This record gives sequence, C-alpha cells and structure tokens, in this order.
Amino acid sequence: MKYGDYIGNVTRLAVELANTGTLDQHGELVATFFAEHEVTAPPGGDYGELPDLVRTALAQSVDGAAPDAVHRLLREYPPDMHLSDHDGLGGWHIHFSRNGTPAKRWAGQLMAAQLALIAAGEPAVTLGRCAAAGCGNYFVDQSRNRTRRFCSNACASRTTVAAHRARAAKSS
Repeated sequence: MKYGDYIGNVTRLAVELANTGTLDQHGELVATFFAEHEVTAPPGGDYGELPDLVRTALAQSVDGAAPDAVHRLLREYPPDMHLSDHDGLGGWHIHFSRNGTPAKRWAGQLMAAQLALIAAGEPAVTLGRCAAAGCGNYFVDQSRNRTRRFCSNACASRTTVAAHRARAAKSS
C-alpha cells in the first residue's frame, strides 16, 4: 500500500466518525484497521465527545479557518509517533498510536495527527463538504483534479435530478 493511500484511509476514518458519530465495526475499512492494530471498539460504539471535535476540525479545514479543533485534538490525544512494519510488506510507515490502545484514544491520536498534517498542507489528501442541499457530510477527495463536490453518487444524482426538474418546471 502506498503511503498516500494509507493516510487517505486514516482520513476516511475521521470522516466516518464525524459523519456518523461512530466507527462502523462492520465496515471493511474499520474492521481491517481495528484488526491490524489490535483495537477493540468501545461499548456501544461510544466515542464520547471525539466525533464532535473531529467534525469541528473537518469544518475548520474545509472552510480554511484556524485549526483550533486540531490544536485541541493534539492536546487531548497527543500522538505516539513511531515506525511500524506490521503489515509484512517489507516497508516502514508511521503510526500515531500503539497497537492495542483503547479505541477512543487510538482513534483520537490517529485523527489528531492526520488532521494536523492536513492543516499543514498534506498534498495527498483533500477534504470536502457535500454540496447537496441538506447533506453537509464530509468526504475525502483523492481524485486527480480534486474537484469532487458530493459525498456519494446518491447526493450527486439527487442534485442533478432536482436541477433537471427545476429547469423543466421553469420552461413549462
């Protein structure tokens, strides 16, 4: 796995936590990360105030505001930076939390570090907020030209259909 893919996936975890309030243990990405890093989900998937803090950090990043929430994440969940080759692919990569750390702390450390890298201009990942009316979910845009506007195909389709219907009603 390329490092850009790894940090994109870490950022997807932050986006999932911000959008849903938890990390879906049944989702492939979360299940893989938890298994590889020996993390057990908290009872009831409760991450306390972490989802709100991550959501605020994402909003500040997308809006180009001062990264106050990232600073708070770094204070409350200071990363434990170290090198790991746990995946057996023969290459080292940076970890921001130790394997086996309780889930809330593990996620907080990982997300604090990744969102700090994004705030500092990490080029491999671009964040966005869905442009569909009434949605507002965040997403990771790793498209070639970084012009993605919607969090999902459903939001894109709903917006396209609404625009088509508005034009049709206007012309009748």
